[in-house]
Parts: sequence; structure tokens; C-alpha cells
Amino acid sequence: MKSLALLASLVLFGALATRSAAAAEYRVARAGADRALLLEGTSAAWASASSITWGPAPYETGFRALWSAEGLFLRWDATDPDPWHTMTRRDDHIWEEEVVEIFLDLDRSGRQYYELEVNPANVVCDLRMIAPWPDKEGDIDWNLEGLETRVVPLLDARGAKAGWTATAFLPWNGFRPLPSARAISLPPNEGDAWRFNVFRIKRPGGASDPGKDAVFAAWSPPPGPSFHAPDAFVSFVFEGGPSK
Repeated sequence: MKSLALLASLVLFGALATRSAAAAEYRVARAGADRALLLEGTSAAWASASSITWGPAPYETGFRALWSAEGLFLRWDATDPDPWHTMTRRDDHIWEEEVVEIFLDLDRSGRQYYELEVNPANVVCDLRMIAPWPDKEGDIDWNLEGLETRVVPLLDARGAKAGWTATAFLPWNGFRPLPSARAISLPPNEGDAWRFNVFRIKRPGGASDPGKDAVFAAWSPPPGPSFHAPDAFVSFVFEGGPSK
């Protein structure tokens, strides 16, 4: 879906990720707060979540995840002095502008995985990825039923705006129509491990020149010119059992 010419730079910026090469997994803790507080992005609600950070200054990105009996909660903190967008409709090609992203590979097969993108205006693009690069195929008409997202300002220690925070709630039932959900438990059991990767696209050239100095940053750097590289996916482990 994304231009290979533009994605050629992602290897460089992926190499700047702060993930240790020894880190082979992300552990998803139980949610201790209700859905409303998690979607609002309150600090206390997300305190139990492990945090990962990647990307070049001044465009660092943080990610956290939690889970409950209801579903999966996701959060990105995108440091950005000047976020922008022009697209406003669900499933617009927002990867051509600025987004945060996640791929969730439920059965660890590298096929039929879920992709979610959110832009700074809370516009969403999500799809079922049938096959990865180089024979990339996706169904952009597929939507995860019950998905909720929010975007709020990211504030620095002084309370000044430093970028944007995107949060999402993905109910377990929304995953069930995926072919990759047939061989897994929903909700997951404690210790179950999906695979995933997270990303950020920043385009400092703005709407007038979106390709100029574009940043394609992956937490787990892919080996080639596309984010859609299952070899770079790492374990996404559910721990503690879902809260009731």
C-alpha cells in the first residue's frame, strides 16, 4: 500500500529505534482502570503498562498496551512540534500523511494480520492484511467492529503541548471475523503470545511536500523497504489474566 520509493528511508530511521536487540517480546499487563479513563489517556490509568520508545529526535514515539476481559487497549505518544493532516474520512490513505500504526499477528503466521493507523485528527484507517511484502495484499474495506479511538494533546513536564497522544480500544469480538482468529482464544489466556510491530510516519515537509525528509520509524526495524515484514514482528505476550 505504501510507496516503496518513500519507504526506502525506513531502514535508516528504524535503525534509530531504542529497542534493545535482545528484546524479543512486549508484555501486555492487565488494565486496572475503566475504558473511559484509558481512552482519555490519563497517566494513572496507564501506570501499569510497559512503555517502549523509538524514533529520531524530535519525533520520538512511545507505545503502551493493556488488556481486560473486554478487549485490548493501545496508546501512542507522538512527540511532534508541528503535526498536520488533510484527510478526514475513515479508511482514507492516511499513511500518505502522518500516522501512528500497529500490526497485530494473532496466530503468528505472518498472514491475515490486523493493521490499525490513526492520524493526529483521530482519523482511522484499519484493514485485514492478507499477505505481507513483497506480494502485499490487503482488504481496506474490512473494519474491526467496535473499535474506539481518541486523540488528545501530549503535554510536556511543564504542561506545554509537545505533540499528540492516540488511544484505542479493540474489543475481542471485533477480531473474530479474521481468519487468523480461528486458532486462538478470545479473550486470550494468560501467557498467550501474538506477534506485533509498531510504527510512526512523520512528514516534516507538510502537505505541500510530504515526501521531503519523511521519517518512517519502526520499533522493530524491518529488513527491507516495507513495514510489512513479518520477520521483524516480535512477541506480544498477555500476562496476569484479564481483569473482570
